[in-house]
Amino acid sequence: MKIVKIIAIILLVAFVGIQFIPTTRNQSDTVPSTDFMLVNNVPETIQKKLQVSCYDCHSNNTQYPWYNKIQPVAWFLEDHIKEGKAELNFNEWDSLSSRRKASKLRSIIKQIENGEMPLNSYTLIHNEATFTEAEAEELINFITQLKDSL
Repeated sequence: MKIVKIIAIILLVAFVGIQFIPTTRNQSDTVPSTDFMLVNNVPETIQKKLQVSCYDCHSNNTQYPWYNKIQPVAWFLEDHIKEGKAELNFNEWDSLSSRRKASKLRSIIKQIENGEMPLNSYTLIHNEATFTEAEAEELINFITQLKDSL
């Protein structure tokens, strides 16, 4: 029983200690001129859905939830956002070549059709980020038109 108390105290001290290790926050006060929404004529309904469903992980400005201040959750979120931005950063859209844009748009269509995006781990907590069938269809149609116009 004594060993269990010692282990519990060590774990508690470690948990409290890691709270003081900072993470890098993905926040910006400005929207760059290369942003997807600024460069393309995106309808307002699609803009809102992209902001809610995609921009937290795929832009330079994440709207952080309250639990982002708790380690190790903050590390998970930081890593997840870095991976998302490495794959696609909507704020840097216009800096991509036309060929790269077409590839990204095909990937977006495929992932929405297959229900891969937004991630289940994200929509579990952010229920409003889930696409209804109609929203997914509207977004896919818009992205397809955009891809075909490149």
